[in-house]
Amino acid sequence: MSSKFSGASNNEPLQVLKQFTNARIALGQAGTSLPIKANLDFQLAHALARDAVSIPLDFDTLAEQLSVCHATIQLQSQVASHPEYLQRPDLGRLLNAESIQRLQILQVKVDQPDIIIIVADGLSSKAIANHAPALLHKLIAELHKADYTIAPVCLVKYARVAIGDPIGEICNARMSVLLIGERPGLSSPDSMGIYFTYQPRSGKIDAQRNCISNIHSQGLNYQVAVDKLMYLINEASRLKFSGVQLKDNTESDKVLRHHARHSNFLLE
Repeated sequence: MSSKFSGASNNEPLQVLKQFTNARIALGQAGTSLPIKANLDFQLAHALARDAVSIPLDFDTLAEQLSVCHATIQLQSQVASHPEYLQRPDLGRLLNAESIQRLQILQVKVDQPDIIIIVADGLSSKAIANHAPALLHKLIAELHKADYTIAPVCLVKYARVAIGDPIGEICNARMSVLLIGERPGLSSPDSMGIYFTYQPRSGKIDAQRNCISNIHSQGLNYQVAVDKLMYLINEASRLKFSGVQLKDNTESDKVLRHHARHSNFLLE
């Protein structure tokens, strides 16, 4: 059989790059199409991405898992159903009336915490189910060690990133940390992101937040994500702002920049 139909050899120069990425490169060729394995892999990845969006997050199980390290409270945005969540992102940024009432009762008990942590389902319930409990165990331990006061963790159904602003405002929190399932890609159906805001209040814009993204088994690991977040929290406490002005100068970034200056695998 000629190499044209065998599936890989005509992409030989790109094979070396596959060790650096799980992106779909050097897939081979069968006639004018992809090999069967590449086609099946694509269909599986597509199905996993669809599942990540459509399968609802089990908030009761999540609350039980987090109860080991911290108290939780369950809330919901103004969205009433999953189809509405996909079509009305504006409602996903606002709390419903019952949730506002619950937070106002909580605010009487825990006024002006340093940090309020919000866990939102977002567009990948799988991301939160797989990664949020383990990361929060590490994060809460670090926050206690640094003497930050923490409000009960808010678990919010049908939420978008900006839901952290009204929650932080009602609780009069100095800073908010929001964990959310990122829009699934074909190589990362369970990627989680963290959004950090100093003085979260209604009307904040995205430029006033910091984002740590791509947290999953093939991406950023939990400890590095927590280290970056703690750096941002400490710096925001000192400088009194977050967002594009607050730069991430953690050691891991310095290592990456040093490596980039001294080697380039594309030129090897």
